[in-house]
Amino acid sequence: MPLHTWLLFVTTMFFVSATPGPNMLLAMTHGIHYGVRRTLMTCFGLMSALGLLMLASVAGLGAVLATSEVLFSVIKYAGAVYLVYLGVKTWRSPPQPVAELREDATGQHGPWALYRRGFLVAMSNPKALIFFAALFPQFMDAHQPQGPQLAILALTFFVVESSWQLTYASCGARLAGWLNSARRLRLVNRFSGGAFVGAGVLLTSLSRQ
Repeated sequence: MPLHTWLLFVTTMFFVSATPGPNMLLAMTHGIHYGVRRTLMTCFGLMSALGLLMLASVAGLGAVLATSEVLFSVIKYAGAVYLVYLGVKTWRSPPQPVAELREDATGQHGPWALYRRGFLVAMSNPKALIFFAALFPQFMDAHQPQGPQLAILALTFFVVESSWQLTYASCGARLAGWLNSARRLRLVNRFSGGAFVGAGVLLTSLSRQ
């Protein structure tokens, strides 16, 4: 892969990944409540799901979704329902002190619960499948071996995306001290919950194009 092509891909992914969305919002929210170290499990969940979506896209599912309105709609509304559910749950969560949450590693605050939440949020957007199917070929040479090119693009994507997730989580963790009051934590829950609900509603308006 020519260096200028790779640099163009890095620049594109830098700005695409930096754009706030459900994945980054979850990373920041968990950074506030659990700190960066425990939010790594959330990030692992997010990246695992994105990896599966990438593989599915390479396997052709992205092209299928791009041509099947019914399949796209089924996955889209299922993802929207989950985001709205997560938003309502977050909105209604009591303003539990950050220190208590960081010490509570059981139940819904345990590592696998955080991983699962990240995985489901990232899997909730079928547009990612079409995104990978449409974006990657723009930076690939059809006359060169496809495997090495896909590996380079995938590795670059994972590095850029995970770096932004950790950045959002770190920003959230830095805000934790200032937000550690019942009133402010309630506002965080309301803001995050409303944002997830908004993302779910917005997801229903997406088209295959």
